[in-house]
Amino acid sequence: MSASLVIVLVIAGVIPLLIGAARIVLIPVALCEICAGIALGPFGLGWIEIDGTVRVVALLGLSFLLFVAGHEIDPRRFRGTLARHVAVSLLLSIGLALAAGAVFALLGIRGTPLLAVALLATSLGLIVPVLADAQQRTTSVGKITIAGASAGDITAVVLLSVGFAGTDAPLPGRVLLLALLALAITALGAAIAGLTHSRRVTAIIQRGADTSAQIRVRLTVLLVAGLAYVADAVGFEAILGAFLAGVLVRVLDPEPERTHPRYPVKLEALGFGFLIPVFFVASGAAIDVGSLLANSSALMRVPLFLAALLIVRGVPVVAYAGEVSRREAVAVALLQATSLPFLLTAAQIGREMDLIDGETAAALVLAGLVSVLLFPAAAVSLLRTVRLVPPPLLRSR
Repeated sequence: MSASLVIVLVIAGVIPLLIGAARIVLIPVALCEICAGIALGPFGLGWIEIDGTVRVVALLGLSFLLFVAGHEIDPRRFRGTLARHVAVSLLLSIGLALAAGAVFALLGIRGTPLLAVALLATSLGLIVPVLADAQQRTTSVGKITIAGASAGDITAVVLLSVGFAGTDAPLPGRVLLLALLALAITALGAAIAGLTHSRRVTAIIQRGADTSAQIRVRLTVLLVAGLAYVADAVGFEAILGAFLAGVLVRVLDPEPERTHPRYPVKLEALGFGFLIPVFFVASGAAIDVGSLLANSSALMRVPLFLAALLIVRGVPVVAYAGEVSRREAVAVALLQATSLPFLLTAAQIGREMDLIDGETAAALVLAGLVSVLLFPAAAVSLLRTVRLVPPPLLRSR
């Protein structure tokens, strides 16, 4: 057993206890885990070493985090007027991301195309619980936020995989490989759907779903690992396969909370109870904050990236004008600008491929940390204010 992994698991166990004792509801656990990794990692106190064991578990955590993000995407949300507004909002985000990349290039920052793609993503796994706690998940605000965030996540993951990570094939070859991968996953989904219509197979899964066999969970883990391996084998990042596995599972079972109530709980227990915290702590341990603080020009990139997040993901809420109030629109903008896991992933890939330097990677992640710390709390405050204001009919009396 790796001593560093034990320390990481101690951090993962203690942090929720401390947050619960302090009753600090609006500070995400993931934020504290990353900060703990920064403090105790090689660039901090040096208690945590990113050895082989920690690296492997962290990679599994990243894969499961992308699976959870994909599983949050419900294709039924992309229908009718909302779908058109989401498309307009996404196109605006892409245009603003390209403009932000041009500004970064003028400022002499390396890896601007990668940074532009990184700005498109929203932390679905962080904002969905915020919306649920604020009782807004099923309202127009919640539906718009989740649909817009889902579209941004899909676009960011695909662009990162096709445009930067993995194979050295030219762009047309990458697009063809992606199309073949999507076709293979569609065929796999059709095969799984066919098996679910078999009474014998269904009976076997149901009998073992809630026993020590945990068949449903084991098959999910196999699907995540298998698609991650296939994506990596054809030249993409494993995260693409894990993300698509989440989307596939959601398409096959659109309402798991109703059809298999214990299944989502078990997935969260495996992911957020073990694998994902290791990824967050290890990611924090890899951040060299000291170098960033020692470089004033690099430090200035934190507010620059934070402003870019607000502009790229926040401004496009104008596409939803008329569907929500101004305060609600600002809340949606803040929630869509909340991003961290994908920024961590983009920073890691950028460093591995030498597309960005260490200071830029650290500044990007720190901007994500600030967004997670400030934006959801501000959005919830705005939504609470909206709920306290009586409707116009009542105010006129």
